[in-house]
Amino acid sequence: MLTRKQYELLMFIDERLRATGISPSFDEMKDALDLKSKSGIHRLITGLEERGFIRRLAHRARALEVVKLPENLGDQPLPAAPAKFSPKVITGNFTLVGAAPVAGIADAVSLPLYGKIAAGTPIEALRDNSASVEIPAALIGGGSHYALTIEGDSMIEAGILDGDTVVIRECSSADNGTIVVALVDDQEATLKRLRRKGASIALEPANKAYETKIFPENRVKIQGRLVGLLRNY
Repeated sequence: MLTRKQYELLMFIDERLRATGISPSFDEMKDALDLKSKSGIHRLITGLEERGFIRRLAHRARALEVVKLPENLGDQPLPAAPAKFSPKVITGNFTLVGAAPVAGIADAVSLPLYGKIAAGTPIEALRDNSASVEIPAALIGGGSHYALTIEGDSMIEAGILDGDTVVIRECSSADNGTIVVALVDDQEATLKRLRRKGASIALEPANKAYETKIFPENRVKIQGRLVGLLRNY
């Protein structure tokens, strides 16, 4: 039986691994559980490891593997490459990574390609309705969507590379930790992870070479959240 905090930490680690493939840092875990120090995270991780829910991977920094989930979620070993929360990545031949090949072009939809968005330094928002991109219909759900081309390397630790095309679902709000398109001062768009801190919004990169930028809430508008990614090889 897990404690409430052990359960919360396990689910946070599992969700982050499924979304990005990278274990969250101890600081991220501390913030997610609203703890005052990282020593509490160390104790929780040790407890989860002793109970067989997680495993530390040797010779790799920040490397944790979720072995199983609690009984109320099916106390069974997890599949090697779960798809539910994994980023949906499509290769150049329209094969969905980690899934069966997508059907023919009849199952594709056309999305407006609004130009380049910087994953490193914010650039002026660009909405070019003359361009479009074809993607498999299975990649998106309900709601309005659009595509953007990534320029820069600040999200590489989330598996988002320079030249990738990201699929965005339009929305005006998002949960903490979600990768979003943020419009700063109504003129600069950037793809970053959203962190709310009181009356401020932090736009967090996924590359240690870049700094998190913090803005007052009234300077940032959420334009959508990441739901998929296309990549040519």
